[in-house]
Amino acid sequence: MNDNLKLLAHKTVDAVARKIKRAKTTEFYKFGSNTGIGADGTVTKYVDKIAEDAAFDFLKKSKLKVNLLSEEIGFVDNGADYTFVLDPIDGTRNAYRGIPFFAVSVAIGKSKIGDVEYGIVKNIPTGDVFSAEKGFGAFFNKNKIGVPDVPDTELCSSLALGKNFDKLTISLARKEKVRSLGSASLEMCMVALGALDFYVVGKEYLRVVDIAASTLILREAGGIVTNILGEELDMPFNLDERTSVVAACNEDLIKKIIS
Repeated sequence: MNDNLKLLAHKTVDAVARKIKRAKTTEFYKFGSNTGIGADGTVTKYVDKIAEDAAFDFLKKSKLKVNLLSEEIGFVDNGADYTFVLDPIDGTRNAYRGIPFFAVSVAIGKSKIGDVEYGIVKNIPTGDVFSAEKGFGAFFNKNKIGVPDVPDTELCSSLALGKNFDKLTISLARKEKVRSLGSASLEMCMVALGALDFYVVGKEYLRVVDIAASTLILREAGGIVTNILGEELDMPFNLDERTSVVAACNEDLIKKIIS
């Protein structure tokens, strides 16, 4: 992976984080207001719009051109070899409610999750950064990380509950120590870090922008990412397709979950 591409991705992430932190001091009351409908068909909140604008404006000024796929603006074709898959705010509700667990996420690839070569997820409130390069491992604040060989005897998970629950997640909620944290990219990174043993979204709900970077990070940390059927997860770079996710530290735990 070209070092300049990686640097551009990090600078883009930092531009978004700076914008959100500055806006929070004077415009937090506007964060949850509706500003329209995004390219993915969902309501765009003010915090989503200013985050995406910060990334788009920064990339427009760069001499290094990349294509962009983002949840509000959709796909921007700049005729480049690589595409930045951007989620400007993953955990929008957390952001406008004041819950300090939301992220900006960027993956660099060509056409699908399977060919993503680099990924970054930054927890905006804390400044913590997860990153990975394909074939070179995963990192947390520049320190290499890996999933535990054996999960904790008392499993701790994060599950998609509320309106996105299904029979599997409800059954898991009755068995394990459970969290529901509201930011898919960060929750998958928590599995990569070993803070969580697994993460499950039982319904076909997540888009490629939500998980492209964190899927690479978790896999480079030694973890496994599948859909609810146990099939290796892959998605094209578009906003139409949605998926379930089962992310865990090893294959045995994946089999236990889906069975």
